[in-house]
Amino acid sequence: MSTIFADKFKNTSGGNNVKVNQLSGIDNAGSITIQGEGTATTNLQGGLCKMFVSINDAGSAIRNSFNVASYTDESNAVFTTTYTNSFSDAVYITTSGIRDGGGENDTRMIAGSTSAGYYATGSQRNFSCEHNVSGTGVGQLNSAEYAMLASVGDLA
Repeated sequence: MSTIFADKFKNTSGGNNVKVNQLSGIDNAGSITIQGEGTATTNLQGGLCKMFVSINDAGSAIRNSFNVASYTDESNAVFTTTYTNSFSDAVYITTSGIRDGGGENDTRMIAGSTSAGYYATGSQRNFSCEHNVSGTGVGQLNSAEYAMLASVGDLA
C-alpha cells in the first residue's frame, strides 16, 4: 500500500473544494472527527441522528423516515417502529414531538416504557397520549396527526 503526503489539496480549477465519495477511518470505526463550532471537534459517526420518523398515527402512515423498515399501528395510539439497521444495544436516546393541524394548545405527548420489549435494539414501541393537565400524570391514549421520533446511539 502506498502513502501520499501532502499539506494541501486543491481541485483542478485551483480551488480548495475537493470532492470525495468515500471517507473512512484508518484505525477503527468512529475515528473520523470534524471541526465543529469554534475550536471544538466532533466525532462524525457519533454525532449523527441514526433514525428518524414522522408518522400520521391517526392515519397509520409514515410521512418521512430514515433507517426505518416499518411502522406498525398496534392499537389506538400505540405503535412500533422497526429499524432497517439495529442499534448495538437498547440504551440509545430518543426524542419525540407531536402536533396536530389545529391550534397551539395540544397537550399530547409521545411516551415509551421501561418495560421489557418497548425499547429493543431493532425497534421501539411508543404511544401518544393526552397529558392530564390536572397534574396527576398521563391521561388517555389519543392518536396524533403528526408523531415524530429521532434516535441517536451506536448502530450494531
